[in-house]
Amino acid sequence: MATEKVYNKLIRDKIPEIVKRANKEPIMSIASEEEMKELLFRKLLEELGEFKETPNEEELADLLEVMDGIAHAFKLDMEKVKTIKTNKKEERGGFEQRIVLEKVME
Repeated sequence: MATEKVYNKLIRDKIPEIVKRANKEPIMSIASEEEMKELLFRKLLEELGEFKETPNEEELADLLEVMDGIAHAFKLDMEKVKTIKTNKKEERGGFEQRIVLEKVME
């Protein structure tokens, strides 16, 4: 008797072939453009949770892949994003100094 494991989540493009090579049958659908955006947001949270549990380069790479997917889904230019990031870091700094703003007195 066949068993099934339900995922209902966005997967990387080559996962169906990997599943088939393991002699299993992937049941899939193709997301619409609007569905894709929501699925990417869910995937971002999933990958963020995995990175929080195990903060390493592989998990960070997964986060970056999802970010690239978000850029593609929203038709954003990642080179422009990187330029804006660099400019913001020059103007406002990064997070290396671990500064926590507690209050501003007026």
